[in-house]
Amino acid sequence: MHILKIGGNELSQPVFLQGLAEAVAQSHEPVVIVHGGGKAIADLQSRLGLETVKVDGLRVTDIESLNVAQMVLTGLANKQIVTALLAAGVDAVGISGVDGGLLRCQKKAHPTADLGYVGQIVSVRIELIEQLTAQGYTVVISPISLGDDMHCYNVNADEAASAVAVAIDSELLDFVSNVPGVLQQNQVIPSLTPSETDALIESGVIRDGMVPKVRAALEAVALGVPQARIVNLAGLSGDGGTYFSVTH
Repeated sequence: MHILKIGGNELSQPVFLQGLAEAVAQSHEPVVIVHGGGKAIADLQSRLGLETVKVDGLRVTDIESLNVAQMVLTGLANKQIVTALLAAGVDAVGISGVDGGLLRCQKKAHPTADLGYVGQIVSVRIELIEQLTAQGYTVVISPISLGDDMHCYNVNADEAASAVAVAIDSELLDFVSNVPGVLQQNQVIPSLTPSETDALIESGVIRDGMVPKVRAALEAVALGVPQARIVNLAGLSGDGGTYFSVTH
């Protein structure tokens, strides 16, 4: 089963959505997509006059912010992807982590602050995903998840994608981006270990927006996914992109 994580920034580009749908249509194995929507969430919060508060880079989510996250992730972004897939002839169904209790979480702890309705996934109901993919559906998952207190929580999409990949024993988790991989002197680095990645961050080869991308890939590997990859649509169907694993 192929697990794809799609970032929120990419979803604002119709060309990307069309290309993603075409790539999934050509896949020879079941595909599960986990998506974010951070930019659209921030934009809607701004229009509603809600301040974005972060602690150590983590978004604090009060009840109003949670409602916005649900509207954007489960209502807007999820259906944008499903619509694009259907237009490409892919039979797709969009759900959130709340539906069927797919993603169960607990409140994320922080040593110095209350993050509000921010969750950390503790279990994945993989049989629900397996039942849908067995019927030929491409499953598109919004990371809004169900807490052990039966309240909805916002979960980081990278963490949600990693949790799904680990639970379903996927060999590879692809972080699909608008860049072909980690670049050094305009060449894609084909593979990296955690220590090599840290050295490239330290030297400035990996910088800016690529840093959180590689951190997410390394986190997936640390959680038990054999390989994670940063790749663009062009490299998705082949061996393109940068692969991250514990060893080469």
